[in-house]
Amino acid sequence: MTFNTQSDQPSPSEALPDVLMRIVSELHDVAYLIERIEPQLLELGGGAAFLNSPESMKVMQGIDLAVQKTRGLAEFIDTITGEIPQSWVVDVATALSLVKLSEMQRALGGGMRHGHSQPLNKAAGDFDFF
Repeated sequence: MTFNTQSDQPSPSEALPDVLMRIVSELHDVAYLIERIEPQLLELGGGAAFLNSPESMKVMQGIDLAVQKTRGLAEFIDTITGEIPQSWVVDVATALSLVKLSEMQRALGGGMRHGHSQPLNKAAGDFDFF
């Protein structure tokens, strides 16, 4: 069995700073969408009484943390993008293929990510010193 990895069309290459700025824009959009969940939860949960439950507070803190992390990533990428020459290009098709492959691998492996994400059994805002 043989696989032909070459196509007749050149792979789409784009300037890395342009790609990163699109990612920054998407991250800001994600932060905004996550942020919109809070008022809807309060409305569905009965207003201020919703916040009396410790579990509800953990959910609200988790939403706040997700927004902060998303905005932080966007700002970090935005900051480093200013240092990257416009002449640097990235093969977008290859990059997206690698993302899809890693998603498939994670799905087939049970979907758990270890070592670089906050465990789900911790309350939002909890942290460990190294």
